[in-house]
Amino acid sequence: MKKYDPVKLTSLSSKGGCGCKIGPADLEQVLRTLPPAIFDPNLLVGIDTSDDAGVYRINDTTAIVQTVDFFTPIVDDPYDFGQIAATNAISDVYAMGGTPITALNIVAFPISTLDKGILADILRGAGDKLREAGVTLVGGHSIDDKEPKFGLAVTGVVHPDKIRTNAGAKPGDQLILTKPIGVGICTTSLKNNLLSEEEITQVTKVMTTLNKTAAEVMATYNVHAATDVTGFGLLGHASEMAKGSGVGLGIYYDQVPILPRVKELAEAGSVPGGTKNNFLHLADVVTYPESMDQIDRWILCDAVTSGGLLISVASDEAELFVKELQEKGVDARIIGEVIEENIGCIIVK
Repeated sequence: MKKYDPVKLTSLSSKGGCGCKIGPADLEQVLRTLPPAIFDPNLLVGIDTSDDAGVYRINDTTAIVQTVDFFTPIVDDPYDFGQIAATNAISDVYAMGGTPITALNIVAFPISTLDKGILADILRGAGDKLREAGVTLVGGHSIDDKEPKFGLAVTGVVHPDKIRTNAGAKPGDQLILTKPIGVGICTTSLKNNLLSEEEITQVTKVMTTLNKTAAEVMATYNVHAATDVTGFGLLGHASEMAKGSGVGLGIYYDQVPILPRVKELAEAGSVPGGTKNNFLHLADVVTYPESMDQIDRWILCDAVTSGGLLISVASDEAELFVKELQEKGVDARIIGEVIEENIGCIIVK
């Protein structure tokens, strides 16, 4: 039972969740000024393709998967915030085809102005989600900061021959998405007190659902590429897959799962700045139907926190893959295809 007065955590920062990421355009400007990393033949996946995590080979049968993610509160309940942050950080390992094994907490917290019980509940939420994922907490680091922030550094393992990257999609593949989008618009609406308790519960469930089952099923199919959908939105992460794979992508808008009332909330003004930045960044690589309005275009670029996996799978296995995912409780849909033309670009159909 909480022993502190409730605090609206989302009011303590200007942005929340993956929407507080530095935008892709600004990040690119910084990264291109850096010298190339030292060549190491054991670095199997680095920063070249903007993948979800780094992968480093230890021996012929084992490589480690390393990732880190943290952000400001995206919901008001501290326990839920901890669960969401942990789910989101672990997801990068699943997207690479790996098994997460250890984690380190990353904490920034105004320890003199917020009740310590709030931080305890954030850590408790993360700890419970780590246990669900079978991940061992091995430590962490904390700083005193005006704005609360939380996340994890996660290490996983994968066989070097079974790595899933965002750079292997092949023409003819079908694209599978395992969670609905619209999270950024919903959580901005939460911050503005526009969501009902039922809607808050629904979007929280999406963000706290591990991609563990989806990753386990993915391991048994002919998957050519995978990534998780987070701060750069569905089209942003799809664009990275298209560029990394040297292919084009077609997205069927009417097949993309979207959380309820997202368009209504967006029309009411709850479109986060990160979503709009994503849309602008993709202006030269995405072609939309002339009939598609601006709200629908923003929704496809919405800055997601703890989203699903976007998976490129051989077309002859796609329907069976989706069926098995759905039978195991994953809200998976076929939302597009991989094409030969328009390399590095996306056509919304």
